[in-house]
Amino acid sequence: MSKKAVFLDRDGTVIVDRHYLSDPAGVELEHHAAAGLRAMAAAGYALIVVSNQSGIARGCFRHDDAIAVNGRTDELLRRENVTILDWFFCPHGENDGCSCRKPRPGLVEAATRKYDLDLSQSWVIGDKRSDVDLAAAIGAFGMLVTTGHGAEYGEWAKAAGVPICSDLLAASQVMLGVSP
Repeated sequence: MSKKAVFLDRDGTVIVDRHYLSDPAGVELEHHAAAGLRAMAAAGYALIVVSNQSGIARGCFRHDDAIAVNGRTDELLRRENVTILDWFFCPHGENDGCSCRKPRPGLVEAATRKYDLDLSQSWVIGDKRSDVDLAAAIGAFGMLVTTGHGAEYGEWAKAAGVPICSDLLAASQVMLGVSP
């Protein structure tokens, strides 16, 4: 039986964007992130992080650094009773032509193969247009949060009819049909 999921961007959505974060000590959860993620999980959504990490290709940090930052984020979320099902990231640069860099669907395709996910009942939430474009590419619902870089894409999202929320708690309320 297929499961519904929320595919979440990491930097600027789940954690504060620190621009090529390589040190786990710099991880800080976004405001209301844990509360929003708990609500999504309680509604039966699997939580999966899908993140572009071009800093690896640019030589700003190593693959192991990205894994360590994910581990620290996971630790902080677990303290808040939030469980991320899995973490997927693209280590490539913008011009590498890979299939996994958002908005291309490679990361979600890998997650779907691994977990038998129903994309038609799923969401992609992030602070950039590439997150919302990923939702369109996979046939899921998309939502923009104004944490991180989200405010930069607000006019575009509004014109495109994409839901815009202040943070993941507000996003969970929209997903679950509750006015934020």
